[in-house]
Amino acid sequence: MSTCTHWVDDGTIACTDCAQQTTVSCNQWADEGYNACQSWADEGSNQCQSWADEGSNQCQSWADEGSNQCCNWAPCSWFCDAYYWVANWVCQGWYWAANWVCQAWYWVANIVCVVFLWIVNAVCVLWSWIAEWVCVAWDNARCAIFSLFGGNTTPSGPIRHVFVLMLENRAFDHMLGLAGIQGTDAVAGGPTLVHDLTHGGPFQNPNPRAADAQTAVNSPADFFLSGTDPDPGHEFNDALLQLCGYVRQEDGSVTVPSYPPGGPYPQPINNQGFIASYDGLANVSGDVPNQNDPQRIMKCFDPSQLPVITTLASSFALCDQWFSSIPGPTWPNRFFIHAASSGGLDDSPSGFQSVTSTLLNGYRFENGTIYDRLEDSCFDWKVFMGDEFPQVFAISRMTDRRLEGHFEGSDEFADSINDPDFSTPYTFIEPNYGNALPTTPEDFTCGNSQHPLDDVTRGERLIKKVYETIRNSPHWNDSVLLLAYDEQGGFYDHVNPPPTVSPGDTISDEDNNHHSFDFKQLGIRVPAIVISPLIPANLVDHTVYDHTSLLASVEGMYGLKSLTNRDAQANNLSHLFSLTTPRTDAPTSLPDVAVSGFRCDDDPASRARRTVSASSDLVTAALTDDPIIADEPITTLQRAFLHIAFLRNYHRTSFLGKPAVVRRFLNIKTRAEAQQYMEEVRYRVPQSISAAKHLYRSRPRSGRDGHSSTVRPSAAAVSHSYGRG
Repeated sequence: MSTCTHWVDDGTIACTDCAQQTTVSCNQWADEGYNACQSWADEGSNQCQSWADEGSNQCQSWADEGSNQCCNWAPCSWFCDAYYWVANWVCQGWYWAANWVCQAWYWVANIVCVVFLWIVNAVCVLWSWIAEWVCVAWDNARCAIFSLFGGNTTPSGPIRHVFVLMLENRAFDHMLGLAGIQGTDAVAGGPTLVHDLTHGGPFQNPNPRAADAQTAVNSPADFFLSGTDPDPGHEFNDALLQLCGYVRQEDGSVTVPSYPPGGPYPQPINNQGFIASYDGLANVSGDVPNQNDPQRIMKCFDPSQLPVITTLASSFALCDQWFSSIPGPTWPNRFFIHAASSGGLDDSPSGFQSVTSTLLNGYRFENGTIYDRLEDSCFDWKVFMGDEFPQVFAISRMTDRRLEGHFEGSDEFADSINDPDFSTPYTFIEPNYGNALPTTPEDFTCGNSQHPLDDVTRGERLIKKVYETIRNSPHWNDSVLLLAYDEQGGFYDHVNPPPTVSPGDTISDEDNNHHSFDFKQLGIRVPAIVISPLIPANLVDHTVYDHTSLLASVEGMYGLKSLTNRDAQANNLSHLFSLTTPRTDAPTSLPDVAVSGFRCDDDPASRARRTVSASSDLVTAALTDDPIIADEPITTLQRAFLHIAFLRNYHRTSFLGKPAVVRRFLNIKTRAEAQQYMEEVRYRVPQSISAAKHLYRSRPRSGRDGHSSTVRPSAAAVSHSYGRG
């Protein structure tokens, strides 16, 4: 979005928020009026009934007295019976009439509220349509005039194409700590060693389940944790324990660190709590502790297990001081690479239990995103989607931008990049996040994001394909590819992250500011490799970076304005591009990926793929036969992905149908309900019907090293093997 459309969105959201708040007040007024009316009817009925009872009793007393004084004559009893019968019908009539008055009141009041909301929303929508049309027309005219008078709508420097591939949940030492890479210092120029696990030490953590005995890093690491171990915790409080460790008291109890709202971050940071975190001492809701073998978190990959990323790390510039932007989970860290801020989000998103602007529109940032800055300068951008629900869709209005040609499926990547006329200056590549909401324990498997539960070699295959496509394209000589990871995923790293500066922007949604974090502490170190023919081979860069360093670099190369204090003060990558002539010795192909023994239904060797012809069959087949798993509540991260599905559905629904879409989303409570909803959205969203043909079912196959191998349905099975959106 350009600054103009950003302004329109602000006005539209403010308008709709006002309408929603006014409607809530109107409904409260209707409810209060109905309750007051109902109370009045009940009181009137009770008083009338009391009057009837008292009259009947007095009449009966009079009859009894007359009978005693005179005789037992029947007309007295008839009169009393008639009196009570008539009085009772009067009371019933009163209550019936009063109740209908109340019902009529409530019916009319609700219609007034609904009509009012409809009118205000219609005004908001009409205004947004007109204003956005004006903005689009203005932006197109502005850029056309700019180009007509000699302005550049493509970068003019040596780097004309920036590609970003961000994978997830892996720490630096876990991936590259045993690679033993040596190279040339990117700043000082002399020989240098990577800050890894092959020299120095000891590199170990205490195990609270073994009397605090130290466990050293070891190898090899598991290719995947699914079926053997739970997903390591990486929420805010998990990272806090991982960084600051725990204290064993004299009485044997354990004290874990806590963050004081508003900061500062607890000290000292010693990276001594990774095993304790995997053991569950952080006590984070939704985490599944590994209380049998928590020291497995210290396992690191042997270089032979990761030949693709290891080859790239020694062929270009390896950044061994690149830290996640906050000590926390995926969502806020990914927002930082788009907006140099998370808008105050300091943990995984809340559960979206009520209608808010964030629910209906996605996450917003006071100063916009890198995509806004690019459009302000008339530069194009593109996102290649690994599946139907890329995380970037969580940003406000991103689902609408797909209609403008900014989004393509990942299977279109090679054709686009190999087009000689490809001129997009900034390209973000979203991985396939796997089975984000299956109703089996195999969460996030069969994608290629390198989620800890998933097979890491599938991500290696993605890296290989992206690199080789760019390397052999017509645009290699003026391109740069950043390979990075959003956060550490709970895995061990030995380098203490330094402090940083706060972005300085406003909190966009108070409900998602869980810890009042001051954003002045970087998160745990992650792998990052900068790849370009303008970078000398085998560089090792010890400069401190975080995700906003990518933004600072793009802003510097393309002449864009900074988004927040964080990217304004971040170190950029410009010193790495020291060659004036592109290298010709960069590898044109990378080694084959390792064999992990993990199988998904989109693997060439797998014959387990099944197809169905109707969405109802798909949904039925997707649901597990285990009612216990199906009825489990949704985790915060799963609901975050569910929110992306909601945004795609909501913004494709007509104005009159939107309230029903909102109600449906808010009523989703279990994993089975969530899975059914996501499958329905896959079918409903344009261009995804033909992709959603494969079932979320698995069956065992021959295993590896004592672990059963499983044929798992690939998330790519609903978006082709390399992800159609």
